[in-house]
Amino acid sequence: MRVAQVTRFGGPEVIETRELPDPVPGPGEVVIRVAAADTIFVETQIRAGWNPDWWGVVPPYVPGGAVAGVVTATGTGVEPSLTGRAVAAHTHRGGGYAEQALAPAQALIPLPPGLEADTAAALMHDGPTALGLFTDAAVRPGESVLILPAAGGASSLLVQWAKAAGARVTGAARGRRKLDAVRDLGADAVVDYSEPGWLDGLHADVIFEGVGGELGASALRAAADGARVAAYGAPSGGFSVHDPADLERRGIRLTGIEQVQFTPEKLRELTARALDEAAAGRIRPLIARRLPLERAAEAHAAIEARSVVGKTLLVP
Repeated sequence: MRVAQVTRFGGPEVIETRELPDPVPGPGEVVIRVAAADTIFVETQIRAGWNPDWWGVVPPYVPGGAVAGVVTATGTGVEPSLTGRAVAAHTHRGGGYAEQALAPAQALIPLPPGLEADTAAALMHDGPTALGLFTDAAVRPGESVLILPAAGGASSLLVQWAKAAGARVTGAARGRRKLDAVRDLGADAVVDYSEPGWLDGLHADVIFEGVGGELGASALRAAADGARVAAYGAPSGGFSVHDPADLERRGIRLTGIEQVQFTPEKLRELTARALDEAAAGRIRPLIARRLPLERAAEAHAAIEARSVVGKTLLVP
């Protein structure tokens, strides 16, 4: 089978298309013929060699932690009738950038009727992340919500759920294309955080901050006293740093990346709920491009450059 393999740590060019033996399911596993594989920012960081001891990844390896497709084979202890089912799943050893991928049978989520495989793949990481953050924040009707970067994978879903909850939503992003996309998702207002004074006049009861670094830290200037703030992303290279004394003085509840560290059971539950929400038409992921495996390096380069609005999927 064809795969997109990271041959060594480095830039996007280290991803090469290779031929590997077809996977064989072990006990409790299935093989999925991949219709679409998700790509996410952290995969570019791992490929670049960021904190390799933490991730436990040694090249050569095949990235990809989530796929959607059809079950083609089952291992021992797995119900054979699963063969032919349209499913989505989180893999447990990567391997999603491939024509076929292994996944634990207990991780399988049947695709809801009418939901396309590429939509499911686009929600596999961002859906549970956004739903976990949104549930914890307990957004109420009439509250003001600030979301940045509002055109990101999880953040774009937060825009939709916050709006549906009756909040007044301000989406912050960089550049006209992204701001237009956020407005199309239902945001009441948009601001460009690359512009001076972008925080002027903003007061938020809830802030979803997924950018990290100094930009993420600056967003707390818009937080009302008693606000709930979720700081969950670090694409800038580090999480935001805040003054505990200032948070306590202002009564701000700050939560972090721990809010999106789920048990396998909770991950499956939240992912299934996100897929159901999409099938019902209540949310939609932003999908910018669908690329073949041979262009996986291009997908990583686009993610790192923030040059597309929405998700880039690999479609074997």
